[in-house]
Amino acid sequence: MPTTSQAGEVPARSKRADALRNQQTLLAAAAAVFVTSGVDAPIREIAARAGVGMGTIYRHFPTRADLVVAVYRHQVEACAEAGPSLLDSADSPFAALRQWVDLFVDFLVTKHGLANALQSDSGGFDALHAYFLDRLVPVCAQLLDAADNAGEIRPGTHAYELMRGVGNLCVGRDSDPRYDPRRLVELLLRGLQRPQSP
Repeated sequence: MPTTSQAGEVPARSKRADALRNQQTLLAAAAAVFVTSGVDAPIREIAARAGVGMGTIYRHFPTRADLVVAVYRHQVEACAEAGPSLLDSADSPFAALRQWVDLFVDFLVTKHGLANALQSDSGGFDALHAYFLDRLVPVCAQLLDAADNAGEIRPGTHAYELMRGVGNLCVGRDSDPRYDPRRLVELLLRGLQRPQSP
């Protein structure tokens, strides 16, 4: 069991846990700002939302690309972890799928700025894309299987295909403020639903 040193210092394990929690809070704040303001949002906006100084952000993430990649990974993990939780807590598997797709859309809005933030590091972008597929396709498949087994959706939809379709619907949001991808994603999800018998 860790003990406090004679000088009254907090044990190293506790410091690490606090630092990790603070970093997660910062990444969640940055993700929220990126969704509303894009990856080029001012660092001061992220700092204000996280309740930290700008120096804290730069200490953890020396460049904007470092921050964007960390947010990307944070959101991938949040989406991956959300799938099973939503299946346990939602009213139905289809409701869980709908909620998960909503999180996925938030993630995609941030992801669209990733390539620009990484600029010429195409190898880094490719590695992140592979990580994204490895983590999220199985989660989406689990949600689709549960909804299919419950008789809520038409059979035969593949996770990659659905994620690609949602991703394609999210393209163009940045260049046209009149375009709302969520409305079309909702139409796509309605199209997956199995018609209810009268």
